[in-house]
Amino acid sequence: MGRRLIETRVTVNVEPVTNGVPRSAWLRRSTAATWHRPYATLLFALDFLAAVVSSATAIVFTPSPTAGFTDKVTQELDPIFFAIAYWLLPLTWLLALWANGAYDRRYLGIGTDEFKRVVRAFVSVVSVVSVLALMVKTDLSRLAVFTALTVALLLISLLRYLARRTLYVLRKNGKAVQRVLLVGSYPEALEVHRVVTRTAQAGLVPVGIFLTEGAASVRGINTPVPTFANRDVVTLAADLDADTIAVCGNAGAEPGELRRLAWQLEGTGRDLVVAPQLTDIAGPRVHIRPVEGLPLLYVEEPTLAGVSWLVKTLLDRAAALIGLALLTPVFIAVAISIRVTSPGPVFFRQPRVGMEGKTFRCWKFRTMYMDAEERQAALMMQNESDGLLFKIKDDPRVTSAGRFLRRTSLDELPQLINVLKGEMSLVGPRPLPAENGDFLGDVRRRLLVRPGITGLWQVSGRSDLSWDDAVRLDLYYVDNWSLTADLQILMRTVAVVLRRKGAY
Repeated sequence: MGRRLIETRVTVNVEPVTNGVPRSAWLRRSTAATWHRPYATLLFALDFLAAVVSSATAIVFTPSPTAGFTDKVTQELDPIFFAIAYWLLPLTWLLALWANGAYDRRYLGIGTDEFKRVVRAFVSVVSVVSVLALMVKTDLSRLAVFTALTVALLLISLLRYLARRTLYVLRKNGKAVQRVLLVGSYPEALEVHRVVTRTAQAGLVPVGIFLTEGAASVRGINTPVPTFANRDVVTLAADLDADTIAVCGNAGAEPGELRRLAWQLEGTGRDLVVAPQLTDIAGPRVHIRPVEGLPLLYVEEPTLAGVSWLVKTLLDRAAALIGLALLTPVFIAVAISIRVTSPGPVFFRQPRVGMEGKTFRCWKFRTMYMDAEERQAALMMQNESDGLLFKIKDDPRVTSAGRFLRRTSLDELPQLINVLKGEMSLVGPRPLPAENGDFLGDVRRRLLVRPGITGLWQVSGRSDLSWDDAVRLDLYYVDNWSLTADLQILMRTVAVVLRRKGAY
């Protein structure tokens, strides 16, 4: 149940000011949020450990790792070798990670920017080692250096991934979060509230809404968080212990208003965030370009062509071909189980709508009895889906073998044939049945790309999702597609299939 609370008390800024300046810039706190400090310290220790372990791995498992540090006459090892391997090289890693922003709280906990900065640090370390080797003319073991640096990159990325999973667990329990005060009209603030609370992994917890249009706009409405009006925003943030102020929609549209709020926040340690009405658009498509002091927010078109798209197509075909070859024994075993448990063909080919609205026949292992389509009309009242798909958790039309195939997602494997033919992709929106007719509105945008065997909806809840959420995720994929996103979805698919969540 929501809560409604209207404050009308007017107070002044509690920060001490002198001629409009809160305090010396040298005495200002960097941020009021402190969750990142122990987390960054943990990452610092893990990164150092990973670099040390990678050096030890290179020393133990590569031939002649001490080349360049051994006297050719006496064969004595220069003691500086171990200082470089176990101290100087790890410290170089830490410096490179810090210089590339890998400990910056803005990139920690969510998104791919953190790992991009780890890769940049790797390039920096490789460059430093290469330049130093040329300068001192040391004949280093190339294999040992390659092993040490590559293993360090993999270990640092792995340990940071595990640390992030731990952070997600903490955030689900209400820890390591940022407390956010939303500023704007109620509809705009409510939209931002819905987006930031959609997943606990973001770590943003709204604690109040400051209404720019006054208290009357929410009179008689149950709000998800307390609402306030006619208050000093900075003082209100201090009272709510909010470390972030998010200006929603057009709340800061008045010339100079947003700049004055930024001045007020100087010295308080609180972050100022502007949340425009641009939802479900990923960072790479958004760029800020200042023109004469005016920050212009550019939204680039989705990348649905070019070299990356060609690479995706080639990888899809190659993976499908290899997958079909390797999975032949599995196909034979599944085919036998289907024929033993129910009469009828092994495969089920249903018309589906593909890229640009073209219809194709989607291959699947048959999981239902032969009269399933005739029996569907009698089961329509039990449909648990609120969209174009027909779904029942305990569908009586599903065979005993089919129930297992659905739980394990093995019934989807024949779609590799569609991928090989270019009708589908490994990753993409879910292919919808052709008998549902033309798709209207936003749903049509899904047809800009090939449908996929797996996708965002599959790794985010599958059949447990509502139709609106499934469409939103599919559209997000279309608008923000990248090869990196595809790789992430494929990795998440493995975990989802093993958990068998939402599969029926």
